[in-house]
Amino acid sequence: MEKKLIFPEGFWWGSAWSAEQSEGTGATGKAETIWKRWFSEEPNRFYDRVGPEVTTDHFNRYKDDIKLMKETGHNSFRLSLSWARLFPNGGRGEINRKAVDFYRDLMGEMIKNDIKPFINLYHFDMPMELQELGGWASRETVEAYVNYAVSCFKEFGDLGYHWFTSNEPLGPILGTYLEDFHYPNLIDFKEGAQAAFYTILAHAKAIKEFKKLNLKSKIGVILNLSPTYPRSSNKWDLEAAEIADAFYTRSFLDPMVKGTFNKKLVSILKEYDQMPDYTEEDLKIISENTAQILGLNYYEPRRVKARLTAVNKNSPFLPEWFFELHNMPGKRMNIYRGWEIYEKGIYDLCIDIKENYDNIESFISENGMGVADEERFLGENGQIIDEYRINYIKDHLAYLYKAVNEGCNIKGYHLWTFIDCWSWINAYKNRYGLVSLDLATQKRTIKKSGEFFKKMTEENGFLYDTDKLV
Repeated sequence: MEKKLIFPEGFWWGSAWSAEQSEGTGATGKAETIWKRWFSEEPNRFYDRVGPEVTTDHFNRYKDDIKLMKETGHNSFRLSLSWARLFPNGGRGEINRKAVDFYRDLMGEMIKNDIKPFINLYHFDMPMELQELGGWASRETVEAYVNYAVSCFKEFGDLGYHWFTSNEPLGPILGTYLEDFHYPNLIDFKEGAQAAFYTILAHAKAIKEFKKLNLKSKIGVILNLSPTYPRSSNKWDLEAAEIADAFYTRSFLDPMVKGTFNKKLVSILKEYDQMPDYTEEDLKIISENTAQILGLNYYEPRRVKARLTAVNKNSPFLPEWFFELHNMPGKRMNIYRGWEIYEKGIYDLCIDIKENYDNIESFISENGMGVADEERFLGENGQIIDEYRINYIKDHLAYLYKAVNEGCNIKGYHLWTFIDCWSWINAYKNRYGLVSLDLATQKRTIKKSGEFFKKMTEENGFLYDTDKLV
């Protein structure tokens, strides 16, 4: 039965991207990041050899881009600040006043257009000089980050609607230390555990300093979370799912929201000698300074089963020692990204937060569909006719609506992304935007999904066949 799904008044509608993926270098003396270094060393690792130098050139086009935000129905937008732009001396030293002016102008323009700035402090773009000191595996980086965070609170505290210490902190740990998709591409779980711990400590220390300033906004973190589903109810599959969930979901969610560490995960790390170094004072800071608001990035579920083969104990220690991924027959796929499309997962995720994390104030901070070769869907007027993206958004929002109506404290939905942006080693292979980008000319054109998004946000809802919900 088709029904109008109406979201709560004041719902946050918008999108998100990061500095490194959208701004381009710009003329403020931005320091080298790990992405610029990696691209200079191994351009072949990046799709079509496209690096981060120009990307979507938002630095030079932000006023026109904010008009497009308005035209696509945004009332909020999550940007990230570039640590390397604001602190070009290796992420430390004196703040760059030109960069401060740029971000104040950018956020001021957003506010003039009734678009709330959600400010994220870190989105994968480690200054190279700090990476050479060990990156997140170094206490020096923690202290440099806290200095950076406090400086941003003071410079932009009057502009930020909400603040976030980090986006997807699990990403750099997986990419750098476990799965080879972040520079400097180490495979070393124990060093990764140290980097993860110091990332959590940096989060807590930044929150501690934020609270001293008595700003009107809240501060939290944005986590990429996938509900973990076992292949079956067999006890070994259930145990495999519990362990996978501990590594990939509770590892950051528990300490950053509850101030505690998952007992199952800690016991495994102790048993296999993979524990990080820490002090009791570190644990106290983490326990006392937790997220006030939580961003939930949801793209796909995680399906696992008990291992069917023995582990080679002479191979690097990895979470997959304890489970295997389950390729569930019949699952629906986004073949371009290699991700399963399972809209009910967004509902299950919200229920988990409600039941196990005190129903902390949350919002969907990323959700979206990347598709390659979108010019196949070009209409006569030069517009991308992306019905697949509209259906994807509606299907996920229908389950989000269900979660909200069952008492989940969900305040908004941000799509990934606004304008097609540079996507790390995938560069511009898959396009996610409500607005298409001609990379050669930088011309922006609102897609059909952008028109849908505007209409949906104006009506604060949309028509949907609720018989599809399970």
